[in-house]
Amino acid sequence: MKLKKLLISGLIFLSIGASAQVKQLTIKPHQPLAQISPTMWGVFFEDINMGADGGIYAELVKNRSFEFFKPLMGWKLHQEPFSEGSVLIQNRGEAHTNNPRYARVTVDKRKQGQLTLTNEGFRGMGIKKDLRYDFSMLYKMISGKVELLVELLDQKGGVIGSTKLSPVAGQQQWTKLEGAFKSAAREEKGALRLGFEGEGIIDIDMVSLFPEDTWKKRPGGMRADMVQMLADMKPGFVRFPGGCIVEGFDLAQRYQWKKTVGPVEERQLIINRWNYEFPHRSTPDYFQTFGLGFFEYFQLCDDIGAEPLPILNCGMACQFNSGEVVPLDQLQPYIDDALDLIEFANGNASTKWGKLRAEMGHPQPFHLKMLGVGNENWGPQYLERFKIFQKALKEKHPEIKLIASSGTDPQGAKFDFLNKGLRAAHVDFIDEHYYRPPQFFFEQVKRYDNYPRNGSKVFAGEYASHTQGTSGATRNNWLAALSEAAFLTGLERNADVVQMASYAPLFAHYDGWQWAPDLIWVDNLNVVGSPSYYVQKLYATNRGTETVPALLNGAVLAGQDSLYATAAIDAASGEIILKIVNASPEQQKMELEIEGIRKWEPVAAHTILTSENLTTVNSLKDPAAVQPKTASIRLAGKKPTLLLKGYSFNVYRIKYR
Repeated sequence: MKLKKLLISGLIFLSIGASAQVKQLTIKPHQPLAQISPTMWGVFFEDINMGADGGIYAELVKNRSFEFFKPLMGWKLHQEPFSEGSVLIQNRGEAHTNNPRYARVTVDKRKQGQLTLTNEGFRGMGIKKDLRYDFSMLYKMISGKVELLVELLDQKGGVIGSTKLSPVAGQQQWTKLEGAFKSAAREEKGALRLGFEGEGIIDIDMVSLFPEDTWKKRPGGMRADMVQMLADMKPGFVRFPGGCIVEGFDLAQRYQWKKTVGPVEERQLIINRWNYEFPHRSTPDYFQTFGLGFFEYFQLCDDIGAEPLPILNCGMACQFNSGEVVPLDQLQPYIDDALDLIEFANGNASTKWGKLRAEMGHPQPFHLKMLGVGNENWGPQYLERFKIFQKALKEKHPEIKLIASSGTDPQGAKFDFLNKGLRAAHVDFIDEHYYRPPQFFFEQVKRYDNYPRNGSKVFAGEYASHTQGTSGATRNNWLAALSEAAFLTGLERNADVVQMASYAPLFAHYDGWQWAPDLIWVDNLNVVGSPSYYVQKLYATNRGTETVPALLNGAVLAGQDSLYATAAIDAASGEIILKIVNASPEQQKMELEIEGIRKWEPVAAHTILTSENLTTVNSLKDPAAVQPKTASIRLAGKKPTLLLKGYSFNVYRIKYR
């Protein structure tokens, strides 16, 4: 066999010459090895990279309730001539701790000129032509009468949509003012301007603007194009809300699910830890309004047919930041939060939290089956806290599967300590995370071949291949995705050990990211799936029901000649699903032997994901540079030959009898 070595980005591939011998891959569909869990391939959502506010949560107004550290951040006051005190921030303090601030606007046409407040949105507002936009705000008329002119602006300040609204004079209670209008033009970075006319004093709060075309047309809902990308993956689960925001910089900033449910105006805003986590990507306007809260997360799972997997704080803040912990004898409120969440998700309407869920619009239970305790926590302090949670939760809800953290790294002393301790505690799932270069993913394909087949299962909760010498969206290149495709063959082959997996992070805004790589990139109007997105999607939409042997010379195909493979059967459709990665730059031939099957259809479906250049990325200019293409191929003879293009991920679906 004629071979040559090729070094690319630190990886050594075996380049197969024209005289290379045809290899034979033996598939044994009559010898199922393990069930593939319906939750095998899922997604992980965290509010990072403007994933929620400014991302999947479709609200266009930034700092809508004036609760940022700088109360007028995102707003610009214009008045000619300027009059001091025409806009003042009021604070109700302890009387209204969840939403204490509002703006008091004084309009006096005799002394002032035109008074406007303009909101810049999240890196601008993405506006679509001929689409209806729904405006609302809370107001009180303290005195006089004020008219409100609501205008959409393009980047040059031109008006592209407007409506005029009339608050009721003498209205002393907080009242919702609503209006709708259409945009006359498309604009990627628009703005919203409020013009105040007349004479009087008006208090305003919760200033809001949503597009009509939210997911399922829900008022105050999510960006439909971003949700559709998730729905198209057919994920088995959604892990939420994080991630590191679960822990918080300290415990005061941890994610508390109870503060994210109920009326939107009553949800208490907090700073997002990604506001300041990376000085080189400082994002001082990054906060969490919780318009996207736990009810909306559960509803999203319901919509796309995925199991909900909430992660809760275990009484520990981020150990890289403050390392703050709750004393063991003060852990009960955190445990109560977990028990109450189960009631919120599964309880009937006669229970306290089940009643709230029903009042929010979902009388039926969400059928929660899994719950994570802690995120990327480690050390003996985590282990002792997890065991207390485990005892309390299993006593009351033995039906709920618990997911435990194995820390930040997939190997080393911290990992070994937790892996041993959690297995001894018979935890249901151990959450392993991998943020490593492509070489790691190629080398770790056989990671789970020798794991215990019984006992605790593995959840590959966060994985992403980080290519060196890249940054931002360029990190999501084809080399990263190809290495992930290879690694996932090992996860599927060991489906009796690994029962869930999800890439991380999920979303990133081109103008507001903190961390890369990411599965899906967006701007205010567009969504781009990375090559890694299509790898994960191909696995999720070609899951199968049982793994079966896929052997080269009697051994699993896990790197020989830069080839990686896994096989499954789909009992429902009567198909063999074969996934093969060719990490070599050269085309390779493979003879296919299917044992134990009397006959298969002569035509199979072949889906390929490939690029000749390992640095290729999908971008706003070329969103389909690396995208799956499906065609029919003929399977000739008793041992049909498969042609595997260089640098390719291939999925074959073969009908059999």
